[in-house]
This record gives sequence, C-alpha cells and structure tokens, in this order.
Amino acid sequence: MISPKVKLDRIDRKILEELQADARLSSAELAERVALTASPCWRRVKRLESAGVICGYQARLDSRKLGYQVTAFIHISLDKNHTQYVHEFEQAVLAIPQVLACHRISGRYDHQLTVVAEDLEAYGLFAEKFINGLPSVKEVYTSFVLKEVKAPANPPLPPG
Repeated sequence: MISPKVKLDRIDRKILEELQADARLSSAELAERVALTASPCWRRVKRLESAGVICGYQARLDSRKLGYQVTAFIHISLDKNHTQYVHEFEQAVLAIPQVLACHRISGRYDHQLTVVAEDLEAYGLFAEKFINGLPSVKEVYTSFVLKEVKAPANPPLPPG
C-alpha cells in the first residue's frame, strides 16, 4: 500500500530542514529559526509527527568509533518465497543488532542487509552464526565497503 503524500507548505519545509540539521533544537529555538511563536510551531511539529513525516528522533553514531571497522552489504536469496517463510526470515533479521538495515528487493536476490562487524574475522563468525542460520537462506553474496562516500541521510524535501 502506498502512503499518501503529505502536503507541506514553506514553513513545514523550513521546520523539517531545521530539524534535519539539528534535531536537538528546543521548541523555542526552532520557533525562532522558522519565524513563528512557540505554540504554532509546536502544533506544526506535532502535526508532522502525527502524519508520519517525522517518524522519530535519534543520534547518529560513528560505527568506527564504536569499534566496527567492517561494513558489509549482504544479498540473500531465499529457497522458499512463500509469505510465511519470508515473514520468518524478516522477523529473524529484526532480532540481530548488527543488522543496521534490511530491504526486500527485486532482482536476483530477495533481501539486502547492511551489517557491521568489528573486523573481518568477527564478520566471518557473525555470518556463520547468524546469516547462514537464518530461515530459508539459499544463497548469500557479500560486498564489503571500502570507503563511505556518502552516509545514509534523510530524503530530500519535495520542491515547494
């Protein structure tokens, strides 16, 4: 099911730009930056949250500073594509903390995972213990990140 597009006016876009740049802004600071008083600004933020445009606030962490020197993209084919098996696979993936992202994709593979590991040896143990043990896994293809050129980011705001 496709979600309906939310209409954003100039002020909504400005609020989103400011929160993307610094989600730690106080309500008063945000209101000042978008040239509103605090109450109307707060109501707009709450409306954007309720509409699902703002779906959370979180700190971005540097995985390398936390000891994760390896980032890998893992493409996985399932041997059983029945809804039940796909659901079991996806539920199992949700329980693995090292999996930063999981996407069901089109093409040769069924899913793409983004994972982190301390080093190549740790990745090998992780793959053996977790990836190879996931339900219905038929084929695994792994690519390692050599250099991060652009980090994951929010989507661009639609033109006004």
